[in-house]
Amino acid sequence: MFDDNDVELFKQAAQGAKKLKQDTIMPKTERQTNANLIRALKEQADTLFYFSDEYEPLLTEENEKVRYRREDVDPYILKQLRRGDFHPELFLDLHGLTKEQAKKELASLILACEREQVYCASIMTGYGTRALKYQIPRWLVQHPKVLALHQAPREWGGDAAILILVEQPEKIDYKR
Repeated sequence: MFDDNDVELFKQAAQGAKKLKQDTIMPKTERQTNANLIRALKEQADTLFYFSDEYEPLLTEENEKVRYRREDVDPYILKQLRRGDFHPELFLDLHGLTKEQAKKELASLILACEREQVYCASIMTGYGTRALKYQIPRWLVQHPKVLALHQAPREWGGDAAILILVEQPEKIDYKR
């Protein structure tokens, strides 16, 4: 491909050039890679374990507004969700996703809520074929960290969104 004359010309042209020092891009450490892998495995495990397509929960639906609360949660929480007393801090938009992609995103959202200590999140299902709008509450009630869910009030997406409350680990007071 190259003849000897080309190689000699290159050597002459490159003579006196300094080798560049790469000091601007930090390679990923093994620790970061392991953390990402652990998070991905946890999300996959949650998706496979908690979100069954066959499970049919007893969801309360009034005027097509879905709602649910865990048995150990105060019933008043549903009224607060309906009125918009909770302001979601995380938003998940599932428009255009398949059911499998939506399951993974839901698992990621719940993990993010736990990690970031976010109590209320909004899941935007949209209208479309209503497949996700119908299925998402059925998946969410299976997850032990979901305290309650309700169709979102108008300011947070209305019929095209669901508000969820995610259980947070108890904070330890180290100041005692």
